[in-house]
Amino acid sequence: MSAETALLSGLRVVECSMLGPGAISTPLADLGADVIKVEPPGGDYIRAMSWPIVRGDSLLHLHISRGKRSIVLDLRSPAGQETFLDLVARADAVVEAMRPGSLDRRGLGYEKLRAVNPKVVLCTVSGYGMTGPYRDLPSHGIAYDAWAGTVAPVPGPDGLPAIPDHTSIGITAGPLFGTMTVLAAVLHARETGAGCHLEVAQSDAAAAFDWLRSEGHRAYTRPPEEVTGNPSDGYERRAPGTGGMADGVRYQFYRSSDGHLLFMASERKFWRSFCTAVGRADLYDAHPGERVADHARGNLALRHELAAIFATRTTAEWVELGLAHDVPISPVNTSATLADDPQFADRMPWQPAGRLVADQLPFPVRVVGSPPPAAAAPAPSAGQHREEILREVLGYDAERIAGLAAGGAFGDGQIG
Repeated sequence: MSAETALLSGLRVVECSMLGPGAISTPLADLGADVIKVEPPGGDYIRAMSWPIVRGDSLLHLHISRGKRSIVLDLRSPAGQETFLDLVARADAVVEAMRPGSLDRRGLGYEKLRAVNPKVVLCTVSGYGMTGPYRDLPSHGIAYDAWAGTVAPVPGPDGLPAIPDHTSIGITAGPLFGTMTVLAAVLHARETGAGCHLEVAQSDAAAAFDWLRSEGHRAYTRPPEEVTGNPSDGYERRAPGTGGMADGVRYQFYRSSDGHLLFMASERKFWRSFCTAVGRADLYDAHPGERVADHARGNLALRHELAAIFATRTTAEWVELGLAHDVPISPVNTSATLADDPQFADRMPWQPAGRLVADQLPFPVRVVGSPPPAAAAPAPSAGQHREEILREVLGYDAERIAGLAAGGAFGDGQIG
């Protein structure tokens, strides 16, 4: 799709962000929105955070800020505030991806924004939200996963606790929940003429993403006669979520001859298909199981039988068997090997470093018949688009721009 026909062509977002929460507007930029990143003098230090560093900028910045335009404004100065409000007047949404109240402390809270644009949507993205005892607690990404119970310490050197490798949920899910709701609020504003102030806590999002376990524990606080386990297990109350899968047999990891695979024949029809495909109808006859949700949990003899069978073929051969005989089998990849998987190659083509400085993944939803959406431009340097934003978006002439510079709108007067 061209820039003119992109799904969010015509949507403008003004983003005031520091570090990872700016990811709320990355999907919007991927889908064609004009995202203007307003940076403080000196710029967002996201460029120096985390690793790897590619040509002087962090991959974190290159990914999160891709497709956005940057202008440096000193929001402590009247001239900088004036320019910011002019941008807000021409925007659909403003993202405050910092500590709660950062804009308000600069005299640019929601009421001030709404005064210049009644339809504007303000979304505040923060660590622990705008309320609660942790509201002002400094934090970084793993804090939200630890708080939500999705990651736990593992033994480290000399018996000290250490952070395990894991998928960061809060810093990913929080912005995505925000992205979805910003779009809903913009639609509502266009229909009614009234904007609103949204807020999302990355901690809340981490908890919401892990809803099955927390809601499962909550359900088990009710009387056993009211909340039971699954009938296939004799109603035993297994641990909520994937914690109850550890002793599974028909739903379990197995070694192949060259790696690992995940076998998922928890329905009787899939179990029958598998046993037939490998010439072991005797296994099905001996252990037909329940119609659905039967993992043959705890059947170690059967687990050893299956382990011996799966060790005879490569992972790719087992996937082919699954495709040919309707058996749910998945390859087990790592983040380092995923790119070699043919499904990944078909669905997630790398967006090249030639355009985005580092090879990056595309937006994972596409219009059928079109390639996956991805930003057309790399992440900007601080203030890179000052002139074009002031001239094209706001219509300022050279005299006015010079006056703003003299008034301290851009901090020390430097682009970066």
